Amino acid sequence: MSCFHKHPKRTKSEELAFQEQQKKVAQENGKRVGLEGDLDLQFLLVGGPLVKICSNSWKKNRYYKLQEDCQTFWHESKKKFKKTQTFSILDIESVRKGRQSEGLKKYTDASVEDRCFSIFFKGRKKNLDLMAKSEEELNKWVTGLEKIINNMHNLSDQKKREHWIISCLRKADKNGDNKMTLKELKHFMRQINVDVSDTYAAEIFKKCDISHSGTLEGSEITEFYHMLTYREEIDVIYAKYAQTEAQMSARDLLNFLLNEQREQVTEEDAHRLIEKYEVDQTAKQKKHMTKDGFLMYLQQEDGCILKPTHKFEYQDMDQPLSHYYISSSHNTYLMEDQLKGPSSTEAYIKALMKSCRCVELDCWDGVNGEPVIYHGHTLTSKVLFKDVIKVIKEYAFKTSEYPVILSLENHCSVDQQKLMAHYLISILGDALVKKPLGDTMPTNFPSPKALKGKILIKGKRLNKLDAVFTSNKVVEDETVSEEDEAAECKENSEKPKPKKTKIKLARELSDMVIYCKSVHFNGFEHARDNQAFYEMSSFKESKAFHLAETSATAFIHHNMDKLSRIYPAGSRTDSSNYNPVPMWNVGCQIVALNFQTPSKEMHLNQGRFRPNGFCGYILKPEFQRSLSSQFDPNTLTKGPWLKKKIFHIMVISAQQLPKVNRDKHKNKSIVDPLVRVEIHGVQADNGSKETNYIDNNGFNPTWNEGFQFPISVPELALVRFVVEDHDTASQNDFIGQYCLPLTSAQNGYRHVPLLTKRGDVISSASLFVHLMLIDAQ
Repeated sequence: MSCFHKHPKRTKSEELAFQEQQKKVAQENGKRVGLEGDLDLQFLLVGGPLVKICSNSWKKNRYYKLQEDCQTFWHESKKKFKKTQTFSILDIESVRKGRQSEGLKKYTDASVEDRCFSIFFKGRKKNLDLMAKSEEELNKWVTGLEKIINNMHNLSDQKKREHWIISCLRKADKNGDNKMTLKELKHFMRQINVDVSDTYAAEIFKKCDISHSGTLEGSEITEFYHMLTYREEIDVIYAKYAQTEAQMSARDLLNFLLNEQREQVTEEDAHRLIEKYEVDQTAKQKKHMTKDGFLMYLQQEDGCILKPTHKFEYQDMDQPLSHYYISSSHNTYLMEDQLKGPSSTEAYIKALMKSCRCVELDCWDGVNGEPVIYHGHTLTSKVLFKDVIKVIKEYAFKTSEYPVILSLENHCSVDQQKLMAHYLISILGDALVKKPLGDTMPTNFPSPKALKGKILIKGKRLNKLDAVFTSNKVVEDETVSEEDEAAECKENSEKPKPKKTKIKLARELSDMVIYCKSVHFNGFEHARDNQAFYEMSSFKESKAFHLAETSATAFIHHNMDKLSRIYPAGSRTDSSNYNPVPMWNVGCQIVALNFQTPSKEMHLNQGRFRPNGFCGYILKPEFQRSLSSQFDPNTLTKGPWLKKKIFHIMVISAQQLPKVNRDKHKNKSIVDPLVRVEIHGVQADNGSKETNYIDNNGFNPTWNEGFQFPISVPELALVRFVVEDHDTASQNDFIGQYCLPLTSAQNGYRHVPLLTKRGDVISSASLFVHLMLIDAQ
């Protein structure tokens, strides 16, 4: 049962030859993904039956197998017009063993735990809940899938491109004879997003058809592939520096690294790059780099726009918590909008796996005495508080070991609050911070490093923190005013507008609030004179933006030793986001965004937290931490923040841009790409410039257009690249984006990876640019 496609009629000998060919193809692709002869891969290529689970009544046997490209998963379907269904390995976000999805918990019994697994996809595609025949088979499915996902993820960009092109060639080979006719070649060109005239297609076909057989096969297809992937711009750069026997010696490569890439390196570093990237053994022995090795270097992390050292944790993590920007989510439980969207534990998993370090829990009384989480006074679905805490316990530290803050918006009765406290203690165990670190009353926050693996509770507290160290346990008042955001939630839903309500607070829950006690904001002067470091305020976006415009320096000083949380206005019923940059400019740490909404604002958030190992914490610039600082992002005066630069950028080319789904019923049209470069920082630095569009070429468009931006405060600037499909009649369609801090960008010739609207990598697509950040005269 090795292939389920509808084949043209074949004789017995043709069928045997075809099956043999399919085995060879699978073998080649297995080798390409680094799993040659792997038994788990062989198991997936043969495939087998699994029970697909959709509800209590819908549990059906379906046959699943990996196709010969080692990249596409096939499964049978009983739908009338959809006999087969496929999905790409590259679309899988994670594979999870056991009953970890909401569906499996709901529709299966605990006794089949060791036979169940779920495949979760990137974006909004519904997860796949499956059950194997035995635990042994389950392990083969999960291990095999994880191996391929990891190996595909770790392939070099060149290998990814090769893999992608070869799989496109196979799709274009309609009759599966491993030969390519002129008609199939034209179909292939459209698949890879390039529109060519019939004359040009015939011309390259003729050039490659050395055997004059009227089809391309074997080495002729290889030759066609090389013609297709030829990049003139790389040739020009390479030729300029390859001064030794038409190759780059280590000395030539060093000249390139010093002059073009502006890197502070030695000949020893050039040797290291040759050793790492050169593919030709003879050249490697001579300590030379061929053009193929040079392209390999440019496409890997050393040639990527993000500084390789910034890809990992490189900042000082021993400063107080208030000295860091903290990746933060708003309404974390929502999968979609905040009026009627579903609430789900899955939303917490997605946020935590993106290194979000502050998640929000809106807690309400539920039936059967069980507290629930949902968006109050709306039609959003509910999820159990205890289920959310279990998920947080499991996923909090999978992508980052630094502390997670649980921002509680508490609307519960005292009884259900006590139950919340019980769940927090019993489920989180030692990870929960229940008292200050050390034996004496602290005067400042501990550092992210000191809080590794710890979970902090943000919420209301009945008394001062020093009560922990005294025998005086007196509670001044059993009631506290509701959280600002909680009160606003009620104001939006109830008329007439009530006075700020008070709620009874359970002592057990109050005692868990250590470093993040919620208090109402009464002005910067009041906060300076009356607020302890651990007392923090939440600001609605409109209030925060007003303060950032009118009292920026005071806001920055407030944020040096206290935390501030900013949240979107309740009127954003579609869960849209505000611009986080002005909030970072005044040193706000917890700038909470709707992670479930793909948007430009989320791209900026992802860019801000991309460096430092994507750990969810970024150290603020020194001028936002020093008490003597008089920095004001709105009125730039002289100071350590003012480091005037000119940012030069040349947008050279793009590689393998994906098509845009304009009309699902027609063959998707070829894109007309353009690139926009944006700077986001202090007001004086904000800017945007774009290239012209290229007609009908998403495969290898070339622009060679240069721009420059004056930069005043580089430490707060982010650069964002956006690729769009030009449309004269309507709004341009989004193709891809990438964002990073300007100080994390490498100079010189660099490849820029491209990400989807949701922030996932678009495999094999990239931009090629030249950039230079230099001191202004």
